[in-house]
Amino acid sequence: MTVSRASGSVTFPASFMLVAAQNPCMCGYHGDPERACTCSSSAIARYQKRISGPLLDRFDIQVNVPRVKFEKLSSEQGGESSETIRQRVCEARLRQQARFRGKRLRSNADMGPSEIRAYCVLDEAGQDLMKAAVRHFSLSARGYHRVLKLARTIADLAGREHIGPDLLSEAIHFRSHRVE
Repeated sequence: MTVSRASGSVTFPASFMLVAAQNPCMCGYHGDPERACTCSSSAIARYQKRISGPLLDRFDIQVNVPRVKFEKLSSEQGGESSETIRQRVCEARLRQQARFRGKRLRSNADMGPSEIRAYCVLDEAGQDLMKAAVRHFSLSARGYHRVLKLARTIADLAGREHIGPDLLSEAIHFRSHRVE
């Protein structure tokens, strides 16, 4: 559905990316190796439950970001350059465009269950790992499909055609990072 306005048009449903951040607790130090948390266990649990499970289930990637030590911040040794990362992302997007040529899809995020079955094929080891992850993390159907789409994207970024257990494990790791 497209709605016309004086300044242009808006198409629904909208496609967008949401990025969010949350402290692990009210004081922000739960799990910090250098500073003690002042929150009680029940206060931490209450704080973390403010975001419902069904809402969290819609986040593809969940990552705990620990404190960065001074030595790393002040180090002369740099990491991978932004240009190198940008190039890898552009190549992954080209792989996705080629994969979905002639289809209504633009990226792995747009895949439905039938496309996931076609493009996110796991070998026996991957199937076993996924089965264990579904059980251990109580993944919903949505969570299961999101892990597979994320694994497909990680494979695209690595320039790999197949989703190996190592890439699937990485996707599961990104999916299961709830602060406790």
